[in-house]
Amino acid sequence: MKLRFFAAAAAMTIVGNALAEDVVLRLHHFLPAPAVAQAQFLEPWAAKVMADSDERIRIDIYPAMQLGGKPPQLIDQVRDGVVDMVWTVPSYTPGRFPNMEVFELPFMAASAEATSQAVMAYSQANLDDSFAGIKPILFHVHAPGSLHTRERPITVLEDLQGVKLRTPTRLITQTLKAYGAVPVGMPAPQVPQAIARGVVDGTVFPYEITSPLRIHEITDTHTRIFTDRGLYTVVLLLAINQRRYDSLPDDLKAVLDANSGMPLAAHIGRVWDQAETPGIAAAEALGDRFVELDVAEVERWKAAAQPVIEDWVAQRGAGGRALLAEARALVAQYAD
Repeated sequence: MKLRFFAAAAAMTIVGNALAEDVVLRLHHFLPAPAVAQAQFLEPWAAKVMADSDERIRIDIYPAMQLGGKPPQLIDQVRDGVVDMVWTVPSYTPGRFPNMEVFELPFMAASAEATSQAVMAYSQANLDDSFAGIKPILFHVHAPGSLHTRERPITVLEDLQGVKLRTPTRLITQTLKAYGAVPVGMPAPQVPQAIARGVVDGTVFPYEITSPLRIHEITDTHTRIFTDRGLYTVVLLLAINQRRYDSLPDDLKAVLDANSGMPLAAHIGRVWDQAETPGIAAAEALGDRFVELDVAEVERWKAAAQPVIEDWVAQRGAGGRALLAEARALVAQYAD
């Protein structure tokens, strides 16, 4: 569905036109083209940039690692200028961007709309040299993730003992270890085959990605762990190579700047929140089981995850607790 933020560009396309563009940017990412990331974010965003630039900027999108490499390499591809732009998960390279990891701690995330705005506001004050050579256009998150399992229903914390679960990032890996699960790290596109072959018993995912990866077809139980905050989310980044951005004329820089930042964060957060519904519906249509943990049970999960939070604070040194407090306050500002 085309949403209002992109309405002015709804009729635009980015391929096959004989355009007099001044700039062509290659944007690389790791998910398949039907995923929300491309179909409802990157494609309409690129079309809007083209329209706002009077067709002087064209953004060609390459999904599913079509330009080579593996998902953890995307951040270096854009830093090194191998590609012009990427949409990626910074924490696919564990420990490299610790300041931004704070939003991936357990039970930090509210809705994607609220938390994306919090992440964007936080990033404006807390980026460090780890992002040198990269110009962020947008930080955002997906909706709080759920557990999706095959023949291993999760109804209470103890059910996780020995369950092999795919995990996307360092902190959710530590959280699942604290719960007694066996975390297995792998990029999202590898998950369906891993579940089908029994390499893992399930995965943590938001519902927006379960349909394009057909996770609902190979799992049978879906467990939601959420009260006012969800079990986890992942910080996502749309970025351009800094040198490439600096080479643009000022008026084209202004176009990219106008299509970045807080308004985009709020809009994209809404896109991700709304994308949960079709994923849930697809699993419901197959007769899958849905488990919603009650408040008392979620409190047990929160308590069991507290050591992960304390460990992250300790690793950040003297400023760790202040970063955590700032991140929590920003989520509350936009959510509560």
